[in-house]
Amino acid sequence: MSKTRWVMMGVSGCGKSLVGKRLAENLSVPFLEGDTFHSPQNVAKMRSGVPLNDADRAGWLASLAEQIRSAADKGEGLVLSCSSLKRRYRDQLRAADPALRFAHLSGSREVIAQRMLARVNHYMPLSLLDSQCAALEPLDDDEAGLILDIRKEPAQLVEEILRA
Repeated sequence: MSKTRWVMMGVSGCGKSLVGKRLAENLSVPFLEGDTFHSPQNVAKMRSGVPLNDADRAGWLASLAEQIRSAADKGEGLVLSCSSLKRRYRDQLRAADPALRFAHLSGSREVIAQRMLARVNHYMPLSLLDSQCAALEPLDDDEAGLILDIRKEPAQLVEEILRA
């Protein structure tokens, strides 16, 4: 079992959950869907087409950081999906585990919009994609992780992460 803790990051619709579940399966570690940690108020806000702000995300990020800290303290691996749009959000998660790694699933707005339109029963409307793209701060050179092209098949993306 891998003891690495990974965050699948990127805007809504980039494939964080799909690739994250497959990576977790491959590593035989738990997968946590970050969206399930949002408060009902956050979900309602997004469902109505209102972007979350830093204050809205504060409790959510704290909950995710606690999950990461718990896995790190136990020496266990974990894969978590979390948009991690801004460097300061990633810093908050990394404070819970300095060895945390990020896989940024990156692609064009057009590809992501097509994927979002094809999803069924997801609360995140396409109207919020532009606000997420505007907020996104890609990984910096000093951040542990990699940037992946979402045009590749999920199995290829998992392989790239495993090789990293």
